[in-house]
Amino acid sequence: MLLTRLLNACHRFPGFVYEGARLDEAAKTIEVQLRPRRGSKPCCSGCGQCASSYDQLPERRFEFIPIWGFAVLLRYRMRRVRCEACGVKVEQVPWAMGKHTLTRAYMLYLAHWARKLSWQETARSFHTSWEKVCQAVEYVVQWGLEHRQLGPIRAVGVDEIQYGRGHTYLTLVYQIESGCVRLLWVGKDRTIESFEKFFTMIGKELAEKIEFVCSDMWKPYLKLIAKHCTHALNILDRFHVVAKMNLALDDVRAAEARRMVQDGYEPVLKKSRWCLLKRPENLTDNQRVKLRDVLRYNLASVRAYLLKEAFQDFWNYDSPTWAGKFLDQWTSQVMRSRIEPMKKFARTIRIHRELLLNYFRARKAFSSGVIEGLNNKAKVTMRKAYGFRTFSMIEIALYHALGKLPEPKLAHDFY
Repeated sequence: MLLTRLLNACHRFPGFVYEGARLDEAAKTIEVQLRPRRGSKPCCSGCGQCASSYDQLPERRFEFIPIWGFAVLLRYRMRRVRCEACGVKVEQVPWAMGKHTLTRAYMLYLAHWARKLSWQETARSFHTSWEKVCQAVEYVVQWGLEHRQLGPIRAVGVDEIQYGRGHTYLTLVYQIESGCVRLLWVGKDRTIESFEKFFTMIGKELAEKIEFVCSDMWKPYLKLIAKHCTHALNILDRFHVVAKMNLALDDVRAAEARRMVQDGYEPVLKKSRWCLLKRPENLTDNQRVKLRDVLRYNLASVRAYLLKEAFQDFWNYDSPTWAGKFLDQWTSQVMRSRIEPMKKFARTIRIHRELLLNYFRARKAFSSGVIEGLNNKAKVTMRKAYGFRTFSMIEIALYHALGKLPEPKLAHDFY
């Protein structure tokens, strides 16, 4: 049959012969018989050494890549070997591993499509089960983690995302260099112990060679980065700095709006939240009109908004010296404003002043934009599955989607 010629061309193994193929139209399957080549010795599955044959086991079926809408099954009677080192063992075959019923080629094929589709959609498309797609992805990820090259690592970014219900987080560490953007490590929970495992994985030598680290202002992150990455510039996440300032502005607006309602004043701050939080160039026409009306009043919210807009000039500097002078003047102005949420934010900025200036010392080459984009891809990966039940499944899915892991090489590409 023509199929045996195709298999010999793209899926041929020395020491084994495709004897023939049989089409079962009722079951929509093509069964291909395999046998060992005459004179070939089986290999021990324990040590990989060739040994003499002991006996044969009942026939097993291995699922191959479907063709023309038919499932392809490879039928083979496994031999047992008498190994001097391992004893009597089942032979090792090159097209499959262990007790898996899927061939390596089929696992790579399923894993390729599982990166584009959800695992359930992949299973439906190829008329298989979710569990088999999971096995395929798990095999590819484990092989990739064992064979990936970690170093050298010049710049990394660390952040957390929420998963599951309640305050459950994943700690994600990315490599964010221009030539290599990938997921390096996934940790369960947002704790010192969890983040410490990342530095244990990469080792002291690689950690000391890291030059730039992007993170937020969470103390455990800052503590461990200073401890392990002794030669790195810790660049604070610009996104989280602006988010903290917007949170302070929103606290001012909400408290003042409640106070105006209690005192019987006109609710001028009603429906003004996004007018104050959004950048002026992003406002809609109605929001611009509303903002113009609010700015006519001498309110604490208006003063906080003007301070927020003035702070945006900080990111336009190139020199860390002049950026530091601007920061000192801005925080001094805020501390005289008598607006407590903004004063709290200014005190936080003063504490982390040097880490903020590292953004300019790194010549603005690294920021949180890449990290936030990768976080969004991680959330999409989890969302496609409508949530994974266990951390191990989340870890495998994220490494598969974002890790850029190496994959086993086949004699022929099937996709």
